[in-house]
Amino acid sequence: MKPRTQGLLLVHLAVLFFGFPGVIGKILPLNPVQLTWWRVFLASLGLLAVLLLQKLKPLVYGRKPRLLLLAAGFLLAFHWTAFFRSVQISTVAVGLLSYSIFPVFTVFLEPWLLKTKFKRSYLYFAVVCFLGVGLMIPEFSLSNRVFLGVTWGILSGLSFALLAIINRILSPGYSSLVLAFYQDSLAMIFLLPLFLNQPRPQPLETGSVGLILFLGLVCTAGAHTIFIRGLRFIEARLSSLISSLEPVYGIIFGYLFLNELPDLRTVAGGLLILASVAVISWKSHGLSH
Repeated sequence: MKPRTQGLLLVHLAVLFFGFPGVIGKILPLNPVQLTWWRVFLASLGLLAVLLLQKLKPLVYGRKPRLLLLAAGFLLAFHWTAFFRSVQISTVAVGLLSYSIFPVFTVFLEPWLLKTKFKRSYLYFAVVCFLGVGLMIPEFSLSNRVFLGVTWGILSGLSFALLAIINRILSPGYSSLVLAFYQDSLAMIFLLPLFLNQPRPQPLETGSVGLILFLGLVCTAGAHTIFIRGLRFIEARLSSLISSLEPVYGIIFGYLFLNELPDLRTVAGGLLILASVAVISWKSHGLSH
């Protein structure tokens, strides 16, 4: 198999697995804090095993990188908790589409935080993206579940954008697997007090335990590992476009496993969001090459 073909298959497979957590979050009888804690706990174990197999030393030197990792761990904990909250309040489609606007936040935050170049054309695509978000919401009211789901999804996207910027600062000096291991481990530690204070759930059935293991080990640790491996063989622009398929896969899984069929408002808004995000991702990656 040609390296490029292998890279495409690995990245597509990783993004396919990235599409499952929203569905799992609605199936499992756990709240967002419990879901996120189990996810990062199992992901930490899985990534540690990968690091040991690859004989990578998870060492981080310097005060600034360590402080950035602490911030990243907190952001990751919030990101996934907010995402599961969004999905459970509304639907898988609403949660994934509202979270997927994070590239819009990234291209606006990077020039401010990293002093990089900003293109005015991003403004037009950002407007289109937020028009899509607004189109999904039938009523701007705290009593409307879609509005609340979109709000939590946007907060999830904003925290992920900040996390992506931190990773961009750290990635030249450290392996992505090392960074992911520390961020998952720190997220687990930050969430532990909240996790221990949650109401004890009913004993989980074998199927639910299997889903938790699938969420943490396959959809997080495993998918992250093969995604990074796939990036060796394809350019960042292409991997970014493939990543924009995550909401598409998630919506398909939502229909297959939960019988959630997005309404026309969600479909129309989602198309605007995905189109603008794809263009922004393509253009922003072009600036760094």
